Amino acid sequence: MTRAKRTGPVFKFKFKQSAFKQCCRVFLIRSVTKANMSGEKKAFRRLPKSVKPILYDLYLKPDLEKFTFEGKETVSINILEPTKEIILHALDLKIEEVELKENDGSISKPSVTLSAEEETVTLGFDKELKIGEAFLKFVFIGELNNKMKGFYRSKYVSSSGEEKYSAVTQFEATDARRCFPCWDEPAIKAEFDIMLSVPQIRTALSNMPVVSDTTSENGDRLVKFQRTPIMSTYLVAVVVGEFDYVEDKDSDGVLVRVYTPVGKSEQGKFALEVAKCALPYYKDYFQVAYPLPKMDLIAIADFSSGAMENWGLVTYRESCLLVDPANTSAVRKQWIALVVGHELAHQWFGNLVTMEWWTHLWLNEGYASFVEFLCVEHLFPEYDIWTQFVTDTYIRALELDALNSSHPIEIPVGHPSEIDEIFDDISYNKGASVIRMLHNFIGDQDFRQGMHLYLTKHQYNNTFTEDLWAALEEASNKPVKAVMSTWTLQKGFPVITVEKETQNSDGSRVLSVSQTKFTANGLADDDGLLWMVPLTFSTSRNPGIVCHKDIMSEAQKDVVIPATVISPNEWIKVNPSTVGYYRTRYAPELLKKFVPSISLKTLPPLDRLGLLDDLFALVQAGLSSTDEVLRLMLAMTDEDNYSVWSSMSNVLGKLAILLSNVEGETEKLFKHYNRVLLKKISTKLGWTPQLNESHLETMLRGLVMSRLVSSADPDIISEAKIKFSNHLNGIETIVADLRSPVYKACLSTGDETTFNQLLQLYRGTDLHEEKDRICRAMGSSKNKDILKKVLDFAMSDEVRSQDTVFVIISVGGSKIGRDLAWQFIQDNWTNLFNQYQGGFLLTRLVKNTTENFASIEKAEEVENFFKTNGCIGAERTCLQACETIRLNASWLKRDHEKLNNFLKEFAQK
Repeated sequence: MTRAKRTGPVFKFKFKQSAFKQCCRVFLIRSVTKANMSGEKKAFRRLPKSVKPILYDLYLKPDLEKFTFEGKETVSINILEPTKEIILHALDLKIEEVELKENDGSISKPSVTLSAEEETVTLGFDKELKIGEAFLKFVFIGELNNKMKGFYRSKYVSSSGEEKYSAVTQFEATDARRCFPCWDEPAIKAEFDIMLSVPQIRTALSNMPVVSDTTSENGDRLVKFQRTPIMSTYLVAVVVGEFDYVEDKDSDGVLVRVYTPVGKSEQGKFALEVAKCALPYYKDYFQVAYPLPKMDLIAIADFSSGAMENWGLVTYRESCLLVDPANTSAVRKQWIALVVGHELAHQWFGNLVTMEWWTHLWLNEGYASFVEFLCVEHLFPEYDIWTQFVTDTYIRALELDALNSSHPIEIPVGHPSEIDEIFDDISYNKGASVIRMLHNFIGDQDFRQGMHLYLTKHQYNNTFTEDLWAALEEASNKPVKAVMSTWTLQKGFPVITVEKETQNSDGSRVLSVSQTKFTANGLADDDGLLWMVPLTFSTSRNPGIVCHKDIMSEAQKDVVIPATVISPNEWIKVNPSTVGYYRTRYAPELLKKFVPSISLKTLPPLDRLGLLDDLFALVQAGLSSTDEVLRLMLAMTDEDNYSVWSSMSNVLGKLAILLSNVEGETEKLFKHYNRVLLKKISTKLGWTPQLNESHLETMLRGLVMSRLVSSADPDIISEAKIKFSNHLNGIETIVADLRSPVYKACLSTGDETTFNQLLQLYRGTDLHEEKDRICRAMGSSKNKDILKKVLDFAMSDEVRSQDTVFVIISVGGSKIGRDLAWQFIQDNWTNLFNQYQGGFLLTRLVKNTTENFASIEKAEEVENFFKTNGCIGAERTCLQACETIRLNASWLKRDHEKLNNFLKEFAQK
């Protein structure tokens, strides 16, 4: 999530606060952070179970000029045991009045104690409250903050050019308490009656349809919404602003609307088509109907994450929902389909059935991240989306999970800062990957039946992971819990080593395989962890078909492949289609057998990229030499599959970053290697999209051109400059899929004039996708003075807070910008932390501006900075970044000389 100019002694940061308030906040942040880093944080406690909310009757009146809101609520509660206090959550609220009305009609006014540290309000009563029903009333005031959490303000520009604001909610994981006093835990569900007081010209939306719309005495609209089903507080949603919309009904009669900025309703049509088809698909797949009468999807100008699955009112970044046919790339359009599929899957997984506590977050995110691919495959089979799953989801999970500083899928969490940090590649991508492995293990029919059992048994309730295993075991009659617990409760994953292969007299083949924990540093793990591994095998006779299955729970095993499925000269491959969540390591002589099949592309794409990625992971861990992976890729010069090239590009990109840390000729030689490797595919694709070319060919062209730009290919950069000039002069518009590489090519070799031309393009568009493309291209300059201007630009009012991080990250992505970006982070840490604390933008910023260094000294510098200055909500990210820096340093020291020699020899051929 991604130095800045100083004017005098004080940096003018765009997040304005009074000097006194700023000093107080800095002192508080540093004090709390240091306490946290030294292990002094107060033990976390969940709310007492003595009182349970049943119904919130909530009234909110946002003031979009003063950036405040008034609130009133009456909560119907059940007092379950005698108590003299009621504890619930509240944060950043001024509570003006509280009273409790008991069943006998008596009214009491409690003492009110707010705790910012525990984010609670404690109501103290003079006498013990009686068991039974009661009504708790609050009157309160809050701030429409600019932090994209709680109830916040989002700036937009009207059609007349006037700056205006919307009021938006973002409550996951623990920010409903910033909007109204509540029991802000997922297991404490209730119903909600919501009323909004809004100006006449504003649209007012919430989870449910409007039941009445009247005018108040002061002329505002009073909009009352239908009562919600029983649900968790983090799923409550309110939006007030100016929007257009497109609408349709799905095949079951559910009203689906996509809300867009005024004048952009046409850009909502693609998402509308996806949504109205996805809802019936999920109904059919789970055999459980969508339970609400409407589904709204809305594009928000300022939004920290990609989207949020609020029940019946899903909020999105504009770039994750809106499609402009003339300016949206194929990659972005595909991403929007996945994001819509993900959030609508949550309407069942997460909303209808909710995890009991954040320890089980993966039940929400892992499942939605898997099911979104099922949905998109159904809607868009031409995307070949499951092959892309391996490069975009599975590999990212393995890369993070190999670190010592990774964590299990299920990890105890308490304080909100701990919860926020597990919204990561483990909960999402590893969760989805092990579910994919489970789906393959038990089969689609039993998987669907298990999902149906799980959803129907637990609807409107909360669950633990064990509840899911029980449903899937009942449906499949297979040992789901025994297998899957080893994947969710343990950190990391195994490497399956094929140690030797022998042939029996009857023609059967014996593979001697072993499992050990795979570690990014290649060292043996002392814990002796073992997994229950569903093993699958294929042969060269039918490489796309699984010929044999087994389960391995021991450290070593001999697997017999029957003679009926294998001939004497055939190879055997472990983990066909790269479904099992593990690495595979072959003895060198066994690995060589696959090379002809890779070169001829008779091995399926998933297996080609799986072999490459496994070998590259072994290289990074020091278990194989870097030149080996480069030799393997030379057998792939005829490759034309988008996902395989994505994997190859991942390898090339990581090596390019590593080599940018050394002086001398190696980096130049490596760029030459890249250009040779890419020559055939770039010649085949060319710059010009062909009539009726496939979706994947369109994406591949953008990927290849981006890689050639990074490799400083002179012909590509020359052509990019021509296209950029024609684009600026209105002669010929650059197609959307090629704009990113063209912008980067021109700025990488350009001067301040080029930078200003990009700024002009940025200022001239109101499409967030285009602004985002330009932002992420700005760090491509090799001029320090321009990069400093980019960092100044990142902090200006021209860049939304949600995008600032990515501009900074773009600077940190280059050799020359890495130190600039890191110094910038240090200089402005307090302001950045204050703005982004408790969200994925902070962890992205920390990770992407630090982990690409490659020296022990840098690792210590990063480590010491965060120890001194704190990083609440990103502690594990800091550990992971420092571990990665040390791994880079070891890798460079180990392989640089040998790699340089290989590249020299290659250049002379």
